[in-house]
Amino acid sequence: MDLRHLRYFVAVAEERHFGRAAERLHMAQPPLSTQIRQLEAELGVELLHRTTRRVDLTEAGRAYLERARAILADVDGAAHHARLVAAGAVGHLSIGCVGSATYSLLPALSRRLTEELPGVDFSFRGEMLAPDQVEALRTGAIDVALLRPPAADLSLTVHTLRRDRLVVAVPVDHPLARRKRLRAADLAGADLIVHSADRRSVMYDVVLGLLRDAGVEPHIRHEVGETSTLVTLVAGGLGVAVVPEPVTALALDGVAYLPLAGADARVELAVAHRAERSEPHLARTVRIIRATV
Repeated sequence: MDLRHLRYFVAVAEERHFGRAAERLHMAQPPLSTQIRQLEAELGVELLHRTTRRVDLTEAGRAYLERARAILADVDGAAHHARLVAAGAVGHLSIGCVGSATYSLLPALSRRLTEELPGVDFSFRGEMLAPDQVEALRTGAIDVALLRPPAADLSLTVHTLRRDRLVVAVPVDHPLARRKRLRAADLAGADLIVHSADRRSVMYDVVLGLLRDAGVEPHIRHEVGETSTLVTLVAGGLGVAVVPEPVTALALDGVAYLPLAGADARVELAVAHRAERSEPHLARTVRIIRATV
C-alpha cells in the first residue's frame, strides 16, 4: 500500500462514483477500479458496495475513510511545513539589542520582521551590553545580537551595519550645554557617567580611549549598566555622558545632546550570530536586518 491508494480510495468514497472519481484523478476508470480492488484485497475487508449506478461505503469503508483523510492531511501538512522551513518562513528567534539600538532601531525593525516573516515567532531583549550578548549567543539564550564590536569570539559571524557618531549628553543647565559642539578635551574636569567597567562594556573602553587620546584624565562619577539609566542620571544633573547618536531617541527633559568633534568619534553597530547556525529563518532575518539598518 502507498499514499496513492489512499488518495484513490478517498476520491471514490467522496464521489460515490468510479467514473467521476477517475475524472477527478485524471486517470482512466478501469485502472482505478483495479487499484481499489487491490487495496481491499490487501486489507482483507470490503470497503465499498458497488452497484451499476453508484458506490456506497461499508461500515469498514466509513471508518477507513476517516483515517485515510487524517493521514493524507498529516502528510500534506508535513510537506507544507517542510517547504515553509526551507523558505525560512517559520521558526523562533530571540534577538538581543544593545541599548542605543533598543530605542532607535528596534521599533521599526520589529515591525518589518513581523510583517515580512509572520510565521516566525520573534522575541526581543533590550538594554544588553555586548559581552552579555556574546555570552547569550554562546549559550543559545539569544539567536541574533545587535551589538557594538569588538565581539571577541571567533565562533561568531559579525556583519557591520553602520558607524554611529558619538554625542555628549549634558544637563541643560550645565555650562557645556551652551556650546554647539564639543571636543573630547572639553570634558576635562567634568563629572562623567559611563557604562560599567565591571561588565566589560564596549562603550566604557571607547569613551576612556577618546579621553586618553585627548590627554584628559577622566573623572568618573557614576557607572551604570543600562543606557536609559545613564541618560536619566544626566537629566538629574549628576554628570555628562558620551553616547552613540541613536541614544538621542531618548528625548528626556533636562538633557541636551551635543555633537562630539573628531573623525574617530564614532562607534560601530553590528549584527552577530553563531557561525555554525545556518537555519533558513535565521539567514532571512539577518538579511532583513542588514537591509533595514
